[in-house]
Amino acid sequence: MYTFIALFRGINVGGRNSLLMRELIEILEHMGLEKVRTYIQSGNVVFQSTKQLSAGFSTDISLAVENAKGFKPGVLLLSPKEFQTAINECPFSSDEGKLLHFFFLSEMPAEPDLESLAVLKSETEEYRLINKVFYLYAPDGIGRSKLVSKVEKAMGVSVTARNWNTVRKVLSLT
Repeated sequence: MYTFIALFRGINVGGRNSLLMRELIEILEHMGLEKVRTYIQSGNVVFQSTKQLSAGFSTDISLAVENAKGFKPGVLLLSPKEFQTAINECPFSSDEGKLLHFFFLSEMPAEPDLESLAVLKSETEEYRLINKVFYLYAPDGIGRSKLVSKVEKAMGVSVTARNWNTVRKVLSLT
């Protein structure tokens, strides 16, 4: 059996793209996936498959949700090793899990515009782009950050963000 992590983007946000986790579990099980577990309503899923899946399988998941619910969410598929690498490479530490954020990128950005983020960064914020993860330490809170809403545009690729608390919990499900 192979274990995978699927991070959904843009579900259950602001009353749009509603998807109950029990419905998501049913969709994934109908696709033949096993031991499907979710964490919170924002679409953090760990599952197993008898087959090794490629990153392209995220499109299959997205289409299955579209067929069942009428909207097509972004899905980023990671192996536990890739997820653990993202954790190991994190340049920041924080005991407060809501202050440290991992923006998982769909692919390596060809020309990330980090300068545009530097202009928006507060005095206390720190960030780094390492491989396919943009790390943000925001000690004043993410709600006050002016650069958060500009990360995806600056990277030039799709991103989905999780705070450190969520990352640790998802890892524990693997």
